[in-house]
Amino acid sequence: MSKANASQSAPARQLLICCGTGCLANKAAAVAEALEAAIQAAGANAVVQPDALQLKRTGCNGFCENGPIVKIHPDDVSYYKVKPEHAEAIIASIGGEPYQALLYRGDDKQPVTRQQDNPFYAPQHKVALRNIGQIDPLAIEDYLTSGGYQALRKALAMPPARIIEEVIASGLRGRGGAGFPTGIKWQTCAGYQPTPKYVVCNGDEGDPGAFMDRSILEGDPHSVVEGLTIAALAIGAERGFFYIRDEYGLALHNVQAAIQAATAAGYLGDDILGSGRKLHLEIVRGGGAFVCGESTALMASIEGKVGEPRAKYVRSAERGLWDMPTVLNNVETLANIPYIIANGGAAYAKLGTEGSKGTKVFSLVGKVNRTGLVEVEMGATLRHLIYDIGGGIKRNRPFKAVQTGGPSGGCIPAEMLDLAVDFDSLTAKGAMMGSGGMIVMDDHDCMVEVARYYVNFLSEESCGKCTPCREGLRQMLRILTDITEGRGQQGDIELLERLANTIKDASLCALGKSAPNPVLSTIKHFRAEYEAHINEHSCPAGVCSALCVYTIAAESCTSCSACKRACPLGIISGEKGVPYSIDSERCIACGSCRDACRFDAVRPIKKERQVVAS
Repeated sequence: MSKANASQSAPARQLLICCGTGCLANKAAAVAEALEAAIQAAGANAVVQPDALQLKRTGCNGFCENGPIVKIHPDDVSYYKVKPEHAEAIIASIGGEPYQALLYRGDDKQPVTRQQDNPFYAPQHKVALRNIGQIDPLAIEDYLTSGGYQALRKALAMPPARIIEEVIASGLRGRGGAGFPTGIKWQTCAGYQPTPKYVVCNGDEGDPGAFMDRSILEGDPHSVVEGLTIAALAIGAERGFFYIRDEYGLALHNVQAAIQAATAAGYLGDDILGSGRKLHLEIVRGGGAFVCGESTALMASIEGKVGEPRAKYVRSAERGLWDMPTVLNNVETLANIPYIIANGGAAYAKLGTEGSKGTKVFSLVGKVNRTGLVEVEMGATLRHLIYDIGGGIKRNRPFKAVQTGGPSGGCIPAEMLDLAVDFDSLTAKGAMMGSGGMIVMDDHDCMVEVARYYVNFLSEESCGKCTPCREGLRQMLRILTDITEGRGQQGDIELLERLANTIKDASLCALGKSAPNPVLSTIKHFRAEYEAHINEHSCPAGVCSALCVYTIAAESCTSCSACKRACPLGIISGEKGVPYSIDSERCIACGSCRDACRFDAVRPIKKERQVVAS
């Protein structure tokens, strides 16, 4: 059979290129253009003629550090770290042997062709991320082909109370951090009579290192539109809002396009699919304040007021937007709703643990070999996430801690690596799941500085409305700064604990109530580091520049010059065959040389004490 005849019976192929924010930063748009040009240039090859090969720009595949990622279906081939100059080789390989240079190689260095065999993806269980990387987020036809809006059709034929019963049966709890049962929230709001009622999607993701919601909004916006529409049907709302972080330009664009496409296709508007039900959705851009992720502050911002929280004795389900009953859910929560309605609450409840049903998306970042977006069943252990999926700690350094739950979360030490990741287990250990940020740390991280960093972030983001949060965080920051700069005193640890407990008890909203978690958890699990800073004026991790400088151990130095090239001050000297040395008098302990050294030759030493008044 000739190649031309073979191509006529061959299935159409899809070339999927990740165009999420991370891959776009790595020139994914240029890769897409180069692939299109290569397809046209190879037109004489029947296998890759335009009518036999469709190129799609998809959302984030999750394995961001290895992007741009290109997948070929149905060949089931995935390429990583693709550059424009690879386009011709990729197109030439279609229908034959995969292009070996761009295949992922695991710990055994063997090439991995299929994405589902990649050790980063293989253990995952995707529900919220089910479509991302598989569909074009700007093509409603793609979403429909994947089963999109079938759940909405089903919900339109159900009484509102039945929709709520399915969500309650699923056991879904809010993925924004609080973990409140979603179905109970909807049921409560539906039970109040005042109208109009509102539905709101919280897309104001502000945790450092977190990008779960952004990726869903960018890569599968219709799933969130559909979830929010089903929520509106359940409570009787006819107007809804997406509150999206202003920095999320691509998410804003894709959600707006999804709203317009859904409206044009009849899934939104004055007469949803001829049912007589209506819903109009609009986008409000976030005001840039972390506190606006808190529900009442977010609603105040939508109303055009200052984004400040209010006391929670009146719930938003009763009096939310414009004092009317309002349901607010986060992006990931809403992305689960179509799956639950389509498959039934009982099917979703089979996933996860008794108290934490379903799956959870995490952003796994920090000192871990494989970083990115991870979705697993609730109850997976930290060890499974960090070592099985994340591939362990970079350079095989000792694992020290993982911070879960964003800036208000806690730091979990190595002895708790087998802790199950669910709402209740983390809370019991002084941490929290939060929205799903997970930052991995090794022995080169100072836990006192980690606590100081997060308290500084939260102090700056405090709205200032209540005294315990506003003033308490400032005082905690002052004490932590003194400790990291060599001015720590006896009694500082105990004072931090008293301040932390007062802030937790007396603050108005969740920002203040959870803000002391990094301090309390690091004191609990790493108290010796605090004591070393105060009593010995030293930083065991070699991070606090006021307490240490760096030196090079001659017996470990290979004179590779990596440290010299990395030093921003040019104070490292040496030559081939001779151990390098650092001018300790001028060293600012920035850590650049230490990070660059692959032989553990750069080491911190205690800095001669020079006490500076605070």
